[in-house]
Amino acid sequence: MVVLSFENYQAEAENLAAALGLQHQTIERRHFPDGESLIELPSELPETIIICQTLNFPNEKLIDLYIAAKAARQQNVSKIILVAPYLCYMRQDKAFHPGQAVSQKIIGDLIAQCCDHLITVDPHLHRIKTLDEAIPTKNAVSLTAAGELGNFISKRYQDAVFVGPDEESEQWVSVVAKSADCDFVVAAKNRMGDRSVKVTLPKYDWKNKTAVLVDDVISSGHTMAEAAKSLHNYGCSKVVALCSHALLAPGAEKLLAESHIAELISTDSIPHKSNEISLANLLARAIADLGVF
Repeated sequence: MVVLSFENYQAEAENLAAALGLQHQTIERRHFPDGESLIELPSELPETIIICQTLNFPNEKLIDLYIAAKAARQQNVSKIILVAPYLCYMRQDKAFHPGQAVSQKIIGDLIAQCCDHLITVDPHLHRIKTLDEAIPTKNAVSLTAAGELGNFISKRYQDAVFVGPDEESEQWVSVVAKSADCDFVVAAKNRMGDRSVKVTLPKYDWKNKTAVLVDDVISSGHTMAEAAKSLHNYGCSKVVALCSHALLAPGAEKLLAESHIAELISTDSIPHKSNEISLANLLARAIADLGVF
């Protein structure tokens, strides 16, 4: 087997290849003046390949991925394993108004055409129970980075208390806290608009504690920012933001920095300067479990 990636996720793909003991090669891409992509794969490929590509800012990436997968099939590749640490279009899982597209299913069908096996990390599954309901491929594997997050914090902070930003986070943040052998609490969130939330914290002895706000995705940053302000007011010595996916919409980093968050820590699912936790070993174990070696 070989691990392939586009240049935008090359360093992370090389780490995955090293964890698997495999060679890494780059999928070349350039654009024509009209914006169309020219995709070039290595001229010789084995029967089984791994394509490692995260799918934030997904629209162009999805087209490139589709072209690459179809071109690989033309080279008689029989098995494609797609490793997409961040999986796009999972939030719109229902039509909230007549005529709205349920993009989770539509894009899920497209992704399924690109691979035989899919591996991702902490996807946003709200109204469905299993990933294969959204991505109808042979194996659709949903991993969690909770253990990696908890282990990382346990080595850096001895007085950490994990804080889930809303009720939905309880099941996930409890696993992170267990990995770190630390306490956790869950806040209540009242959303008043796309960029307006109110966060209420439970009673706890916050004095001189390091509060670790943890979520799967940080996008706008408003929920984290509101929780951080409250934690600071309650006497925490330090507030840290921890996430699997540092999606970070424009303005989010500035908002977090202005909200008494001293440190932002993320996995390398989306390349960002906050990446301190590698997913390579977690992903490599999942690939080994597929039994394709």
